[in-house]
Amino acid sequence: MSIGYNEDFYGWVNEQARLLKSGALNQLDLENLVEEIECMGRSELSALRSRLRVLIAHLLKWKYQPVLQSTSWRLTIDVQREDIGDLLVVSPSLKYKMKQDAFVEQVWGAAIRFASKETGHSVNSFPASPIWTLDEILDPDFLP
Repeated sequence: MSIGYNEDFYGWVNEQARLLKSGALNQLDLENLVEEIECMGRSELSALRSRLRVLIAHLLKWKYQPVLQSTSWRLTIDVQREDIGDLLVVSPSLKYKMKQDAFVEQVWGAAIRFASKETGHSVNSFPASPIWTLDEILDPDFLP
C-alpha cells in the first residue's frame, strides 16, 4: 500500500525511508522526494539567515543603546553564535554561502529593520551596510 504525499506527510516520509532502506528504488515517489530534499536545504539556509539576523540586530542594539545593555541581550548574542556554529558543524557547506559578500549584506538589511522595531530608532539611524566583518560578528569575544 502506498501512502500519498498529500494525504499523510509523516506516513509518506516513513514509507519513503523504508523503501530506500530496502532498496526498492523503483517504488519511490521521486518527484516529491526530490522536492522535499531541496526544501530541506532551503530550510537550513533559512535557519542560518534567521539566526544571523537576530545576532546582528542584537549587536546593533548593544552598540546603539548602551544604557539598555542587559544580560538577556548578551545571552541572545551568545546563543545565536552557538546555534550558528552548530548549524555550520552539521552543514559545513553553509560556511561558503555565508562568506559570500551578498549574504551578509542581505541579512544586514533585515537585521537593521528588526533592530529598528525593537529599539524604536528609525532604520536610517543604523548603518545601511555592514560595519563589522563576518569574523567579528561570529567572534564569541566581540561586542561593539
